Amino acid sequence: MKTEEYICENPERLDTFLSTQIGKTRSQIAGLIKANCVWVDKKQVARPGVKLKVNQKIEVEFPEAKVEEAKEVDFDVEVLYEDDDLLVINKPSGLTVHPAPSVKEATLVDWLKHKGIRLSTISGEERNGIVHRLDKGTSGTMVVAKNNEAHELLSEQLKDKSMGRYYIAVLTPPLKDDVTVIEGNIGRSAHNRLKMSCGLEHKKAAKTMFKQLALSSDEKNQLVACKLFTGRTHQIRVHLETINRHILGDHIYGLSPKVEKSERILLHAYMIYFVHPTTKKVMQFTAAFDEYMKNSIDKKFNLESLNEVMDTSYIINSFTTDS
Repeated sequence: MKTEEYICENPERLDTFLSTQIGKTRSQIAGLIKANCVWVDKKQVARPGVKLKVNQKIEVEFPEAKVEEAKEVDFDVEVLYEDDDLLVINKPSGLTVHPAPSVKEATLVDWLKHKGIRLSTISGEERNGIVHRLDKGTSGTMVVAKNNEAHELLSEQLKDKSMGRYYIAVLTPPLKDDVTVIEGNIGRSAHNRLKMSCGLEHKKAAKTMFKQLALSSDEKNQLVACKLFTGRTHQIRVHLETINRHILGDHIYGLSPKVEKSERILLHAYMIYFVHPTTKKVMQFTAAFDEYMKNSIDKKFNLESLNEVMDTSYIINSFTTDS
């Protein structure tokens, strides 16, 4: 464990001062402070906004990164784009993103470790570049940071909405309106710990917009595009449950899972766009469906009618940021 000392030469906030001295972001400095690793004149501090005085001595203890060994990986993940700062992938359905005591099989994080992406924050926690998550059953686009600076900048884009994500799903029964907007706070269900629920008792606000794309041949199912304005756990599925709709293959929030069986939930993160953390250029990526989802859609919908509505420009233009 390494300790460094710094002397304040001008009055300023603690996190601003250390950010300049160490060359890390203020949120990373806040992580160090939260981990009880920062002292001012021998007194441990708990707030990033402490005002420093001239000649005060700041001590920072840098904990060793907790590096966990990766599980054996016997699969590969499609890479849509890669450079020195980030990786864009098409996550397969059935792949869990983060390790957990209940997860026995290898995860996306294990795959990243085998690929050599082992991010460590200065507060000693290994993050492995995961900027945002997808549920185990959901496939599609994910962006992964390859260094801490890219991680912080991409995470900020999630917060300020300059990163956009569009999903494709197959619903039943069909939505009534061409465009449907659902807003409702989301939190852990008090009745089922596997589920999230929507209600005023929860603190985290959430907003999802749905756009009709196509009706199935038997008019029982509907292909829709979904735009996330927030990123809550199970957000799309929870919001659909509030209007008595569900995604085919969703046996947690599904109304009648026995009505139509599916090997996987028919939910796919179709497209993502963001500003590159280094070049500052807007980048956009689309992930193809896997064979199962492609075949499921082919069987239910008129393929000729899908070409236009599946066009990325059509989907983006179907949503407005001020709706």
